[in-house]
Parts: sequence; structure tokens; C-alpha cells
Amino acid sequence: MRRTLMAIGMMALVGPAMAAEAAWDKYGADVPAGEVVPLAQALANPAAHEGQAKVFSGRVVDVCQKKGCWVMLEDDGQGARVLLGDHDFYVPKDVRGQAQVHGVLSRVALSPDARQHTAKETSGAPVPAVEYRIVADGVQVLADDPGA
Repeated sequence: MRRTLMAIGMMALVGPAMAAEAAWDKYGADVPAGEVVPLAQALANPAAHEGQAKVFSGRVVDVCQKKGCWVMLEDDGQGARVLLGDHDFYVPKDVRGQAQVHGVLSRVALSPDARQHTAKETSGAPVPAVEYRIVADGVQVLADDPGA
């Protein structure tokens, strides 16, 4: 009886951890465990978050339709383009949903040529003259996101 209760207890502890890991579709490097900063919070005070590798959360709402080499991450009306390294990895062009990305946030002024290039890769979203950008080494998107 005691062994049975211990086994049930172990399954109760290990089961959710295994399920949480299985819930993510992962691209690039693993996203490290630890503090996760919601993108809207980071963009409310960008100076406190720029230039440092962190895990940011939000929702993937758009993907480069040419190669899958960037995603748009949004949170509470705020957005940032997430570059997947220097074309180090790619995501499927139809990926959408809640996500976490590990990378470095920066504010970037886009040249007219860069805006035109990016406009060709989007699914209709306007491209601003200045954008926040995260150069990421890892991205994970909830696999079973019902709102994706």
C-alpha cells in the first residue's frame, strides 16, 4: 500500500512536468527556464530590458511568408519582430499561438528599403518606420493553443 501511494505521488509530481514540456513546439535552441517577461511589460520600460538576453512572452500573430525566418510577437497591443538568429533556424509559415522567445530586445529604425522588403514577407500588416526587435536563439509555441 505504501509503495502504491508513493508511486501515485511520484506520478502526480512528474506527470505535469512532462506534460508541460510536451505542450511546446520548439524551434532553435531550448528556451531556458526562469523568469519570463511579458512583451507588453518589457515595452512599457524598454530601457530596463534592451541589450540583455531574456525570455519574453506573447502571441505569435504573423510569420515571414517567404522562409519563416521571423515572427511577430504581440502582447496586450504591443509588438516586436522576432528574428530567428541570423537565419539560424526557421518556423513553419502557419505557426500561431502563445509563445516564449529567448533573445535580446532592441529598438531599430528601418530604412525605406528594409520596410519594403519586410512588407513583401508579411501577411498584410503595415511595417512601421521604427520597430522593436528581438534577435532570438530559441522560440517555443504552445502546440495545442485553441486560439491559434
